[in-house]
Amino acid sequence: MTTFVDRVTLHVEAGKGGHGVASVHREKFKPLGGPDGGNGGHGGDVVLVVDPQVTTLLDYHRSPHRRASNGAPGAGDEKNGANGEDLVLPVPEGTVVTDSRGDVLVDLVGPGARFVVATGGRGGLGNRALASRRRKAPGFALLGEPGEATDVVLELKSLADVALIGFPSAGKSSLVSVLSAAKPKIADYPFTTLVPNLGVVTAGDVRYTVADVPGLIPGASEGRGLGLEFLRHVERCSVLVHVIDCATLEPGRDPMTDLDVIEEELSAYVADETLGGQPLSERTRIVVLNKADVPEARELAEMVKPDLEERGIEVFIVSAVAHQGLKELTFAMARHVVEARKQIETDVSPQRVVLRPKAVDDSGFVVRRETTHEGEVFRVIGAKITRWVHQTDFANDEAIGYLADRLNRAGVEEELTRAGAVAGSTVLIGPEDNAVVFDWEPTLVGGAELLGGRGQDLRLDENTRRTTGERREEFHARKDAQTAARDELRAERESGHWVEDE
Repeated sequence: MTTFVDRVTLHVEAGKGGHGVASVHREKFKPLGGPDGGNGGHGGDVVLVVDPQVTTLLDYHRSPHRRASNGAPGAGDEKNGANGEDLVLPVPEGTVVTDSRGDVLVDLVGPGARFVVATGGRGGLGNRALASRRRKAPGFALLGEPGEATDVVLELKSLADVALIGFPSAGKSSLVSVLSAAKPKIADYPFTTLVPNLGVVTAGDVRYTVADVPGLIPGASEGRGLGLEFLRHVERCSVLVHVIDCATLEPGRDPMTDLDVIEEELSAYVADETLGGQPLSERTRIVVLNKADVPEARELAEMVKPDLEERGIEVFIVSAVAHQGLKELTFAMARHVVEARKQIETDVSPQRVVLRPKAVDDSGFVVRRETTHEGEVFRVIGAKITRWVHQTDFANDEAIGYLADRLNRAGVEEELTRAGAVAGSTVLIGPEDNAVVFDWEPTLVGGAELLGGRGQDLRLDENTRRTTGERREEFHARKDAQTAARDELRAERESGHWVEDE
């Protein structure tokens, strides 16, 4: 049964925003009290957080699909919907997040480090928020925006100062068990260690971590054995310790050959420079000639030690079983770790935060003329424009008219005309995998506009009631008109225009 997983593909989807509501306030003696529809709540984000208690990605291997909660819709009486809860996913320290193309998004180091991997959709505005002096009674609301959906790769790369590397059964796990409080599985057969083991070592006032990397074999950098699965755990280590078995009876094996083989695999492995700093071939080396408690092994170790030191490598003869030579080894590793930490502090320069605000005249969208198998189309690409389209209720004529006004004010119609679009041209708004298709008409009129200005209701017009003075003037004007009509009739009768029948 799998108990340790250090690489998974995670499918995440943020929550959808809640829909806004179109509602009219009603109460006794006030049947048309104005719009009071509330806004929808925002969808929840998907957040990765470093948790020191988590050491594996096993949970995401078993359940790779994760989704945050949606925002609640709004309601009447200006009640806004609740926001969706963020989905917090705990990950081990040292987790590297990459996208589907392999680009590194973030390197999560340090307890509590956070990264929003998918952002929740915005909630739609209710008709109360859409009301204005020109639009007093909107009969529509905006829909909630869909949340982001993406696939990311989580890759665990152990945070250790020292990496113990070497052939299977070289004694790496035994060495970790006697140098620290770690209790890895130890047996006398190859590939006993199937997962990296971490141990904390104290040498004087220096504390550092040691990682037991599972056994490597020739061709490890090409995927043989457990090579590619666990070479990634060496990338962050500043000091590499070759643990060589001087008591092996396998043909063709000797300390010099074992060292050359592992060095060749390290040089062939392409490490991520942004995570480990130096290439593996340029990092500090220490050689440990292990199993010196066996007389033949000690003789061999003492014989090859001068040859190894001629290469400029520090060599230690130890026995993990007999606890021989361990003190000198721990202090030597501590010295190299301290030097590596100082070098890292010197090389790391404070990062400058560069602010690049958008230009004042930036339209925020582009119009591209494309040729597809269905003919010529015009594609409008822009985050804000796409959001407007997704939040439009196309079953509501007034909402469609509102969208047309927004697009026109943003300059979309002008850019379409400049790109060569004419009435009836096919216009696509949004990305290729989720575009909305329109048959473009430069002037869009909905049925709601036939009743008056968009978003207006004559029943809510504040100037519909006449004042007393206006009524008095109208009364006198009507009386004056009646008097003038009677005088005109009398004058016509007296002049003989009217003749009575005999």
